[in-house]
Amino acid sequence: MPHASEETKLAIKGGKPVREILLPYGHQSIDEEDIEAVVEVLRSDWITTGPKVGEFEESIANYVGSRFAVSFSSGTAALHAAAYASGLGPGDEAITSPMTFCATANCILYQGAKPVFADVSGDTLNIDTNEIARKITRKTKAIIPVDYAGHPADLDEIFELAEMNHLLVIEDACHALGAKYKGQRVGSISDMTVFSFHPVKHITTGEGGMVTTNDLRIAERIRQFRNHGIKGDARQRQSIGQWYYEMNDLGYNYRLTDIGCALGLSQLKKLGANLLRRQEIAAKYKAAFEGLPAIIRPVECSHVTSAWHLYPIRFNPGLVNGDRSEIFAALRAENIGVNVHYIPVHLHPYYRERFGYENGDYPVAEAAYETLISLPMFHGMRDQDIQDTIDAVIKVFGNYSA
Repeated sequence: MPHASEETKLAIKGGKPVREILLPYGHQSIDEEDIEAVVEVLRSDWITTGPKVGEFEESIANYVGSRFAVSFSSGTAALHAAAYASGLGPGDEAITSPMTFCATANCILYQGAKPVFADVSGDTLNIDTNEIARKITRKTKAIIPVDYAGHPADLDEIFELAEMNHLLVIEDACHALGAKYKGQRVGSISDMTVFSFHPVKHITTGEGGMVTTNDLRIAERIRQFRNHGIKGDARQRQSIGQWYYEMNDLGYNYRLTDIGCALGLSQLKKLGANLLRRQEIAAKYKAAFEGLPAIIRPVECSHVTSAWHLYPIRFNPGLVNGDRSEIFAALRAENIGVNVHYIPVHLHPYYRERFGYENGDYPVAEAAYETLISLPMFHGMRDQDIQDTIDAVIKVFGNYSA
């Protein structure tokens, strides 16, 4: 076998890496306008539970087309609030996807209910509606689909199942701000939709989340939930010169600060450009990997517009000499900060030990996990970053091709 040239020899085997500095898989983009917006709040009378909270909530509601939006300190807190508002409790079940971050399932446990997983479709890796139908029982109270990687789930079919069985739909759209389903923006469709504003998302508030809904009762219920179960807040009481308050239910301190909301308002102005850049990156990846049969590219169905939070490739094991750990390490050695999304939730030790899950319970999700690698995808990527990623993938898979 001929010796590899300096250009094709893998960095993990002593070759020169594609780039000198590690490119992360995701990263926030903060500019001077964002910084000035935060500084303005720091100099104001209110740095939490002040006017910026309402402004940010109204702006998100207007953007997605929902009647109401309620902010939270994190996407996880927002998921918890949605599970609470759905009325989940001990003895109840909610159906969700195993191909997600554990917070999606954990929010069901927070309410004392049981998460029931339904396997995913092999193309989008979104929850399979046929599997949902199989898992519905008298105990089922909600369906929590996940818009994996920013690609909306099969919402029409999910709503049909929900209506037939009198269930609520809580859409985990933490990946999908700005995505569209049949021309309608995600956030205006489901009973409740949950967004995240973590730094790797489309816009950031540092940490933060939001629930959007068209139901006034739900909006009021989760507003109290995020504030210890107390109706109203300190600013409202101060404005009318009152001190008295009542706790009506057991809630949490899940409030998002004015500091975070000011940042979110500034970031929201850039969301359109951020989404466009992610679409450009996805298109360049798609074109570059078209001629590589070992790589399975993520799909975008014709009836959706993905928000492209992630760009998760898979590889065909039959066309690759090596497993995911080897390919992952080789790409990292080229200074491409790949990641894996996700370890299926049922395979985590907590879920195995508590519910007795085993390998093979959800074969589509598990098979996908074994070959998944998330490439860098964030709107701050330069053209050279994109090309470096493409070059590294071609180099690595060229060395591992069967």
